[in-house]
Amino acid sequence: MPASHPRSNLLDLLAKQSYGEVLARTTSMSGSMARDPISWHARVRAALAVGQLRVADDAASRALALGSMDPDLILARAIIDHRLGQSDAAVNRLRGLLAKKPPNAVDANMVLAEVLHRAGRWDELHALMSAGGAWLADERAALFVARGVARTDPQAAIAILETCARGQGSSVLRRITGFEAVRMLDAQGEYRRAYDLAVLVHATTGASFDVDGMLMDAQAQHRLLARGKPWFTPRAPAVQGVALVVGMPRSGTTLLEQMLDRHPQVSGIGEYGGINTLGNALQSVDAWPAGMDMLDTAAVQQMQQTYLQGASITQRPGTRWAFDKSLHTWRWLPAVAAVLPGAVCLHIMRDPRDTAISLFLSNFHPKNFGWTRSIPDIGRVIAAERQLAPEALHTLGIPHESIIYEELVDRPAEHMQRCLRRLGLDVVQSVLQPEHNPRTVLTLSHEQVRRPIHRNSIGRWRNYAWVFDGAWDRLSELHAARVLS
Repeated sequence: MPASHPRSNLLDLLAKQSYGEVLARTTSMSGSMARDPISWHARVRAALAVGQLRVADDAASRALALGSMDPDLILARAIIDHRLGQSDAAVNRLRGLLAKKPPNAVDANMVLAEVLHRAGRWDELHALMSAGGAWLADERAALFVARGVARTDPQAAIAILETCARGQGSSVLRRITGFEAVRMLDAQGEYRRAYDLAVLVHATTGASFDVDGMLMDAQAQHRLLARGKPWFTPRAPAVQGVALVVGMPRSGTTLLEQMLDRHPQVSGIGEYGGINTLGNALQSVDAWPAGMDMLDTAAVQQMQQTYLQGASITQRPGTRWAFDKSLHTWRWLPAVAAVLPGAVCLHIMRDPRDTAISLFLSNFHPKNFGWTRSIPDIGRVIAAERQLAPEALHTLGIPHESIIYEELVDRPAEHMQRCLRRLGLDVVQSVLQPEHNPRTVLTLSHEQVRRPIHRNSIGRWRNYAWVFDGAWDRLSELHAARVLS
């Protein structure tokens, strides 16, 4: 870092939420700055704020290695552990921090409660709440109180959550409690009430989103693919052991990942952000999507290395394949073909109406997935994915398998055999028991995958049939034809 940018400037930038500038200034730290844990901590905070988990992981490790005992850094390290699916490490780190009665004890207790909830460690969560403490007076604790009550009195839990969602708390709290109430109302069969609450939460906590811009990008790719052949030549060596899911959120991606992750040679790496980083890098040099044949070979190879290094961080030791469950891959398939040649894609599709209602009733990031706040916009995005993904996979020669969610549920052994054969692996019985996967799931499907494979969510859209007009008929007919073929 140049001498003109001391660490105090980093703290000022953080206060202004200039996270990109902090990351840019800390990318190549040298000299005394490279030995300064506060500078690395600033990088951790910026990386977490923009969702760059692997960057945060590396920076936190460096700061701790330099001897930092900052409670906020330790808390951030625990959050990173949790998001990487390392629940035991997160819990141990948080309990060690809380034993010192740190000034951030309220936040540390909140994170510990969330980790225990996500990991299904109910007895430990109950013990934490029974022990009391100042953290329970914080408005955010209502979420965990409701979760505790839900096991014996769902209606009381819904009342607590809905009160928070309609209250004056932070937008984040209102969104989380609102969608948790929506999920419980749906489970109780109160479909109209669930839908109406989802409408309210989207309206009061959502963010603007350029759906048209997103679809224009998809159409630009479609025009290039209409030539019937790739418009670029890969300038990086073929990768080995990389597989990616292609599909809409809430289309069975988590189930597929949890099944594959049960294979001793496959490691699910979650919703790794490397594919977005790759796509953004192509955009930053004006190569996306039409100019990828003009890319410098060294630049392409560096992009590949950046992706592979990040993917390796959470890959289980001793496995041959890393399975990337990014929900954005369908938008970047030419980037996969150009920078990650040899990667295998597994394209999963679910009844578009089931996907749509599940998206609308779920708490997706209001900025990154802002299109989920509108049923018509959801339909437009699904239609774009259904056109673009098969076309790109075929035209670009990406090795792939196509999977229908409903068939995966009905005939899991048959479809797992097909997927594993594509990866050059033998079938093992464990892949048919995803509910036994000990890995912490951080996606919205974290509760569903704790149960054996089931058909409960198939046809869920019928509970909300009034939402779907004739505009959905064509999409639904195409999916039905795929199921029957």
